[in-house]
Amino acid sequence: MTDPKDVARLAAAAAAVERIEPGMTIGLGSGRAVWKVLEAICGRWPDSVPLRVVPASSLTEDLARKAGVEVLDLDEAGPLDLAIDGADELDPELRLIKGGGGALLREKLVVAAARRFVVVAETDKLVDRIGEHWRVPVEVVRFGWRSTLARLLDGVVSAADIRCLDGGAPFITDEGHVIVDCAVPREGDLGEFAVRLKAVVGVVEHGLFLDMADEALLGALDGTLQSIPS
Repeated sequence: MTDPKDVARLAAAAAAVERIEPGMTIGLGSGRAVWKVLEAICGRWPDSVPLRVVPASSLTEDLARKAGVEVLDLDEAGPLDLAIDGADELDPELRLIKGGGGALLREKLVVAAARRFVVVAETDKLVDRIGEHWRVPVEVVRFGWRSTLARLLDGVVSAADIRCLDGGAPFITDEGHVIVDCAVPREGDLGEFAVRLKAVVGVVEHGLFLDMADEALLGALDGTLQSIPS
């Protein structure tokens, strides 16, 4: 069955490809909107893709290799011209929650290496303040994760749960860590909240992407596009 949101994702992906020039080295995150970007790249250059790609997840890497795109490791690529990734939520200030798929650490590393970061998503991901519908994923080392969870709940977050697979086992990231999904405060400075999260012993990284995105391309169900900043 066709996902009705694919029209929105295709609109965002088509706009993102217009930001790409031959010879670029780009970072690609993870998620369905990003995979539509990969499809659009191959559609624009069907014979030979004149790009090098640094994938932020093992699934994106597999899809890129199957499409015949040259894949590089982040360390061998050097500075990236552009990073393209999705978002679970974003607000008008281009603050993001990412990590719904569990690849937030690699995604943040790729974004941090890029000169420019463009977000591709659907318009329903836009909220007044991030945390409206999503908790923020926090990547935590597996050793003593219950102790780390307790430290998070000790005055840093109001609620948090370990992310589990359907069978009840903890979800494990590409880097071998676990994810704790934490409530985002409804009020207060999100930058200060991010600092407090990162300072907890046992926390590797969190899914708050603040002051990192340069542009968001948001597709609507009717195929139209909204750009922030416009």
